[in-house]
Amino acid sequence: MAATTMAACTVESKSFPWRNWSQSAAVKFPEETFSLPSIANLKTPDTEQDVILHGYLGSSAILSKNLLFVQLISKDRTCSIQLVSSSKALPNKDSSSHELVKKLPMHTPVAVRGLLRQREQPPEQDSGSIKKIKHVELDLLSVQSLNDFPSDIIATPDTVFGPDQRHLQLRADVDLRRALSFRSDVGLTLRSKLHGLGFVEVETPLLFKSTPEGAREFIVPTRRKGFAYALPQSPQQFKQILMGSGIPMYYQFARCFRDEDLRADRQPEFTQLDMEMSFVGADQVMYIIEELIRSLWSEYLNYDLPGPFSRMSYAEAMSRYGSDKPDTRLGMQISRIDYLLPGDLISKISPLQAPVVESLMLRFDQSLSNESSTMQKFIATFLDSAEGTNFVSNPEGGPGIFIVDSGKPLQGLQALGFEAAERIEEIYQIEDGDLIVLQARQDHPFSGGSTCLGNLRLALHAAAVKQGYVKPPTGFAPLWVTDFPLFSPTMQDQPGQGGSAGLAATHHPFTSPKTAEDVDMLTVDPSKVIGDHYDVVINGVELGGGSRRIHSAEMQEFVMRDILKMSPERLAEFSHLLEVLRAGCPPHAGIALGFDRLITLMLGKSSMREVIAFPKTGKGEDVLVKSPGRLSDEILKTYFLHIRPTDDQMSV
Repeated sequence: MAATTMAACTVESKSFPWRNWSQSAAVKFPEETFSLPSIANLKTPDTEQDVILHGYLGSSAILSKNLLFVQLISKDRTCSIQLVSSSKALPNKDSSSHELVKKLPMHTPVAVRGLLRQREQPPEQDSGSIKKIKHVELDLLSVQSLNDFPSDIIATPDTVFGPDQRHLQLRADVDLRRALSFRSDVGLTLRSKLHGLGFVEVETPLLFKSTPEGAREFIVPTRRKGFAYALPQSPQQFKQILMGSGIPMYYQFARCFRDEDLRADRQPEFTQLDMEMSFVGADQVMYIIEELIRSLWSEYLNYDLPGPFSRMSYAEAMSRYGSDKPDTRLGMQISRIDYLLPGDLISKISPLQAPVVESLMLRFDQSLSNESSTMQKFIATFLDSAEGTNFVSNPEGGPGIFIVDSGKPLQGLQALGFEAAERIEEIYQIEDGDLIVLQARQDHPFSGGSTCLGNLRLALHAAAVKQGYVKPPTGFAPLWVTDFPLFSPTMQDQPGQGGSAGLAATHHPFTSPKTAEDVDMLTVDPSKVIGDHYDVVINGVELGGGSRRIHSAEMQEFVMRDILKMSPERLAEFSHLLEVLRAGCPPHAGIALGFDRLITLMLGKSSMREVIAFPKTGKGEDVLVKSPGRLSDEILKTYFLHIRPTDDQMSV
């Protein structure tokens, strides 16, 4: 029976087109003796040399049935060499090579053998991203296809591949490949510098457990009924455990996972350069980060960042720029003016009682336009746009718009009253055509990452740049944002730490109060406690954040139990960390730099998807490999899972 089955399988296999695969070039092909980039860099290569090269077939030119020129593109697709194929006989030449290379499609990976010869350099200049090797060419002796490029895939210089063909996007787009190469180089540099400073690279587990640090987690079910892992939001707890384990200087390029709404600068899985040091405070960590960043900018961008970086408190950043990660290059600073405004004007721009009213000014470049009519047209178009409508429909009141016009009473600011108009003129040194924007908000302490006017500031500037009225900002403006509130009001769309106090840790519950006075304030008014937290910001991009940690088990437990009002069950989820802190854990501080964001900023890209090999879409999907995938009934059963009907399904 077994023999019959084997015989049947043997006969059946003869019908498959790959039945001779074991004998093909896909399994056995000659090793290259030179790389194309090495030949490109040789000024006087040995000619008449028999060489073997690997690469992809490029464009070809058939001069006659007996003569063909074809480009061989290097494996990294940076350069190409001209292959000369003819029907004439040469020593050690495969007689079928000429006909074979004529039939092979473009983009086919091949191994070729030939004689390297000097050539007369052609007069035309290189075009495109692939540099042509012009001082030598290769007389073709043999060619082996390693996998024919299929005819049903259209791949021309004008073809735009979608994310479902990411492999072809990468192959066709030199900028994507250069970004990945740049990313690799920067990572190597950082590793080298950190090792030189005495840091030890330690890998921490990816299979962790669910703990309420502040972000939603990805859960990994197990075959142990009722138990699951969680993918780490960050290695935060493990690196603190390392500080209590005698590892004084730790780092790793850590993979992190957060189940959150996606934007251009967010991915559900991302990489961060994670660091922690024991027996240090915030200043030592900030110093090392500044040195690392400055060295990267100098080495890779030939740009000298100022040092030390300026520092700005969270309250100052929010009041002056309406953002906890301000791009100070834009100017357009915000000023509070409600105390100068007449009450009837405030009631017209906001339904709030006793709101804060703030102002900013946008000025077009004088070389482009400074006419009031131009600004009037610009702001009308902006407010009518989809983006502008969001600001107009703000429940706290839409923006109040004023355009400076010296031909009108109080230069067009009459509605503000004499005192406010005079103050506006003094603050902004107004000129004809300037746009003055007023915006009201609740008179509450700052919380979150931005104010409405801060968001409007960015949107107006971006629109003015896009329409050519303002020149794009240049250079780099690094700074530290410090002195964040240790606790913030809980948000409905954020899981926080799940306590009942109405407060959540602004960053995570392990951040230490900054001063002794802040420690005392814990028992008086936790909402006024300042945390020893620091964010590094460049050009409005938060590259990373860190803090000095709570290293006392008693204080950590007090914050979780008495301030955040975490339940005993939630508190028990941190018992491992409390035990580590209790065992004489030294003071420690650290930081995490978003590595994807760092590369995005250094390369001037608009999205992290441009510097990640296989990014997720805005829906958190990888459309190339079709993830996430649906769970089959068998998998659900294996992991003791059940798909609960939605509310709509239950109501039917």
